[in-house]
Amino acid sequence: GKGGAHRSWPRKQNWTCLCSCWQGEGAGLHQRGSASRPLSAQPQRPPGPAGRHPNTELTVILPRWGGSAPPRGGCGRAGRGRCCPGRRLGDPARVRLRSRTRPGPEAPPEGAELGWVVTYPLWLIYSTIRRLFGSPRPAITLKDPEVKYALRLIDKEEVSHDTRRFRFALPSVDHVLGLPIGQHIYLSARIDGALVVRPYTPISSDDDKGFVDLVIKVYMKGVHPKFPDGGKMSQYLDNLKIGDTIDFRGPSGLLVYKGKGEFAIRPEKKADPVTKKVKYVGMIAGGTGITPMLQIIRAIMKDKDDGTVCQLLFANQTEKDILQRSELEEIQVQHPNRFKCWYTLDKAPENWDYSQGFVNQDMIRDHLPPPQSDVLILMCGPPPMIQYACIPNLDKLGYAKDMRFAF
Repeated sequence: GKGGAHRSWPRKQNWTCLCSCWQGEGAGLHQRGSASRPLSAQPQRPPGPAGRHPNTELTVILPRWGGSAPPRGGCGRAGRGRCCPGRRLGDPARVRLRSRTRPGPEAPPEGAELGWVVTYPLWLIYSTIRRLFGSPRPAITLKDPEVKYALRLIDKEEVSHDTRRFRFALPSVDHVLGLPIGQHIYLSARIDGALVVRPYTPISSDDDKGFVDLVIKVYMKGVHPKFPDGGKMSQYLDNLKIGDTIDFRGPSGLLVYKGKGEFAIRPEKKADPVTKKVKYVGMIAGGTGITPMLQIIRAIMKDKDDGTVCQLLFANQTEKDILQRSELEEIQVQHPNRFKCWYTLDKAPENWDYSQGFVNQDMIRDHLPPPQSDVLILMCGPPPMIQYACIPNLDKLGYAKDMRFAF
């Protein structure tokens, strides 16, 4: 101000907010024990040059997370008009504070105001930076493995003649499913009056926000002689309409991939997990059994520091049944030293470059890592494939039980 009237702080001061709705509670600026009086009752001093009050004035930005906010639409107290019109709850409030000289034992000690003026801006800067540049964890959908979460179908795509991709919306666009690598979920629905529950592994990544994708083979009624009624859950899903919901539950499963070749495997559901560190992962997948394998492959290839090598033997009935083929072959091109993929078909076309027939001893020996302590063989597919093709041939080749795991 003019004449240097505003260059020094009064020695003893009491802070009072010029907005009456903040007095005594907005930012805790009244000295403890002092009463909050209306501005008209406060001792006034003659105005200084240019009509300004000769006392020091300070403008402070109160952040949206600090203190109580003015009532919606302003305080509207009688005789004061609308001192904070249109201010919403939680909005940053610009409050002008006036310093008044007030003698007596209630005044704060000399230097207290300077300490507050110095520390408050530093705290404000720190809080703002943390709020703007912090990386909070995304919201988790599957918070409790014992709770069912109804998710809405938002898209359905025909992948092949008997396979569909179903996309379900998560609670918000900021949610992730919350499924550890190697785990699966359960879908449950009442079908013809009976509760039907089936396990599935999402094809989408757990980094994807707002949705989860399932790729499911639909077993139609009257197609497979061994299953004349077809698949109850797969047909139920195929008949869902956009906007319908189904219950998800999870995570569930006995295996979790921790990264850098480390697996945590439970021998049984209630047992403590056993850690297995490996360098090579062999995979035998049949049909939609590719989904947990792809989940692990993606996680390994995404981490440049993960040197684990994956070798996949993928069995299907026909060439058009091979799911995610383009993605698998793209991964093989991008990571030729870390991922190998080999196919076998029940019915192979002419000039087929890969194997034909059921999984056998020669296929395992030629396209999967040999049995040794730093190897783990993962299996997922139809039960007959696991029981009659995979396990007997792994036994013949000398793979110990602690070197293999079936989803």
